[in-house]
Amino acid sequence: MKTFTNRWNELIVVLAMVSMLGCQGLSSANKAATTPPNNTQPPKPGQVTVTPTSISFGNVLVGNNKSQPATMTNSGGSSLTVTQVTASGTGFSVSGLSLPLTLAAGQQQAFTVIYTPRAAAASSGNLAIANTGIASTVNVALTGGGEYQGALTVSPTSLNFGSVQVGSNQALPETLTNSGGTSITVTQVNVSGSGFSISGLSLPLTLQVGQNQLFTVTFTPASGGSSSGNLAITSSGSNPNVNVALSGTGLTAGALTPNPSSLSFGNVQVGNYQQLNETLTNSGGSNVTISQASISGTGFTMSGLNPPQQLAPGQHISFSVTFTPQTAGNASGNISITSTASNPSLAIPLSGTGTSVPQGQLTVAPTTMNFGNVTVGSDAQLNGTLSASGASVTVSSDNVTGSAFSISGLSLPVTIPAGQHVQFTVTFTPPGNGAVSGSITFGSDASNSPTIESLTGTGVPPAQHSVSLSWTASVSSVIGYNIYRGIKSGGPYAKINSVLNASTQYSDTTVADGTTYYYVTTAVNSNNEESAYSNQASAAVP
Repeated sequence: MKTFTNRWNELIVVLAMVSMLGCQGLSSANKAATTPPNNTQPPKPGQVTVTPTSISFGNVLVGNNKSQPATMTNSGGSSLTVTQVTASGTGFSVSGLSLPLTLAAGQQQAFTVIYTPRAAAASSGNLAIANTGIASTVNVALTGGGEYQGALTVSPTSLNFGSVQVGSNQALPETLTNSGGTSITVTQVNVSGSGFSISGLSLPLTLQVGQNQLFTVTFTPASGGSSSGNLAITSSGSNPNVNVALSGTGLTAGALTPNPSSLSFGNVQVGNYQQLNETLTNSGGSNVTISQASISGTGFTMSGLNPPQQLAPGQHISFSVTFTPQTAGNASGNISITSTASNPSLAIPLSGTGTSVPQGQLTVAPTTMNFGNVTVGSDAQLNGTLSASGASVTVSSDNVTGSAFSISGLSLPVTIPAGQHVQFTVTFTPPGNGAVSGSITFGSDASNSPTIESLTGTGVPPAQHSVSLSWTASVSSVIGYNIYRGIKSGGPYAKINSVLNASTQYSDTTVADGTTYYYVTTAVNSNNEESAYSNQASAAVP
């Protein structure tokens, strides 16, 4: 009610003033004949106008900023004062103004509005200009958008081509993707490393947001062995230098290498035979399949090679070749190997001489080598002698049967002049308990070749440990004793005798190597009453 009364009073005052003005107007009209009219108008109040009336910054990279110029003008007829300029909305700010700012009629003031996005999202705001003009607050709408700079991602991040045979190649796909918020341009793709190359890219390449480009990386090894390289990709993205590690292994073609490269059997008496070993090794970098193996030449045979057989790189296979001359004279032959190796047709020359001329004889001593008892887990060695008589003898082989026996000390082939001898050593290593037998067959050019030495030996178990105990007899009348054992000093103890021990001695044969035992005894009377433990004794088993 009070507010209403005051306003009513104000209204009355205004009406009174109008009434007074009306009276004056009448007086002025009466004077019109003598006083000229006055056309002067009061000045228009100040008014702020802003150019532009709204500001759009478009898309700006997060972390960067963009400035837009703006101008405020006093378009009124009298001066005004700008008291406050406030920018609202995420990322918007203003610079270039010093407040309060007085603008005379028609005066302008340039300033700058800045947008600094903080996230990849649209932003809107307002520029509120508070002033003393006719419009106390002037608003300028602000809009902008934040976006992240394009980023180049590669998939996969590394390429491993595995094993590729020399002369072949392996291709793998690689994908470039723009995973950022702006388009990017790929300007360079450089590949390094022996044997690596790329195809399917045309540079410069522009990728829009989310767009990808597939291309191919190829590994063509020029030689065997491991190779490593790198794919260096340069772009305008936020990560301008991206690398893709490259790796692969060149495999050389499989190759068969014989050892020895030829077999010479020397002189072999007609009716006898000589056996030599041959080894085939895959010395290349990929698998080899032996499909055929044949032997030619009179008197030559082979065993242990049964195609088809596959050899991995570095793997080998051994087989035997035997020369059994039917007549005197030189003989020659050949082993022919057909395979998938880089040398698909391999030939191994064979040669030997059949002889009927009386030859020396080879004697081995002793004819039977007996090693007796040897503890399992150890070995024993005995020496033997090969002697030549009648003529020199060339010993070319010493084949041992029986896995428990081995020979050393002979470097074959060895030629023994007539009347002389050479020594060798045989080692017996029993694999377990029991008798074992074997033999050594000496191949030579002697008339009695082959010469055989028999081998025998017996494996026996190692010695078992026991603990012998004795004690002083009880001064009381007792019928026997119990023996107790523990593995800790002071017990606990466990009885180890199954029946009452009548004497003051006991042998414990159930001990384990490397263990220390602690013993006590008790005495038992005729009422089966048992005494307390005796003093403790200890025994350490080796």
